[in-house]
Amino acid sequence: MRIGNTDDINKSAKSDNLIKLLQPENQETLTRAQQLKNWWYYRKWYVIAGVLLFGICCSLIGNALGLFTKAPDLQIAYVGKAALPQDTIEALQHTFITLAGDYNNDGEIIVQINQYISDSENVNPELSYYQYASEVTLIGDISKNESYFFLMDDPQDFQKEYQLLASPDGSCPNEADYSVEDKIILWSDCPLLYGPDLGQYSEAVADSVITGSNQSMLSNLYLGRRCFYTDKTSDNLEECGALWDLLYGSCKNIKGGRFRK
Repeated sequence: MRIGNTDDINKSAKSDNLIKLLQPENQETLTRAQQLKNWWYYRKWYVIAGVLLFGICCSLIGNALGLFTKAPDLQIAYVGKAALPQDTIEALQHTFITLAGDYNNDGEIIVQINQYISDSENVNPELSYYQYASEVTLIGDISKNESYFFLMDDPQDFQKEYQLLASPDGSCPNEADYSVEDKIILWSDCPLLYGPDLGQYSEAVADSVITGSNQSMLSNLYLGRRCFYTDKTSDNLEECGALWDLLYGSCKNIKGGRFRK
């Protein structure tokens, strides 16, 4: 504004009057509580959406990492040429639930069955990828010391491949020992395993449904426990070892029943 210019003075006065008209004479100052209430009114849906999205992400990540699931008391790895029917898997879990205990004191007895399918004689190219993936997963199980018990249809082949089955005292076999004698239990030779009625299984194959006894499905399988070449072991090692001793001692044909060709 130029000094002495009355036009500029008049314009400035008009501007001040306009500002006074736009502003309330007695402008109210909001309290802290009122400010928060006003903020929540306009932003609550953004906050709710953000909380829901955060919860979903936490749930997905937690489930993927197993943070929200109870740990199993013991794990059994089934290694065979064909997958066991789901009914047989459930019967197997039930059997060991009745024999095991709540080893980790979480209020529940949980037995986890890990299936690994491997058939070196199968030349079907469509199945080769899945068998390879299963073998890789089995190696991961062994490396992480997840399964303490191994249920097998060919223990000799398993021992030859991994030399993992423990000696009667729980130690690892020496480098030249690939035998399975005194290291395994035939399912049908163990009254604690073969005695209970485990019901029937049904499985859809092609256009038909196959049924049979779960005990018959399990009767020719062999149970063994693994050894540990390092200080890292499976969870609940002492309790699982005591369960093995119970099963091993109950075999009715110890000499000939632990391995039959």
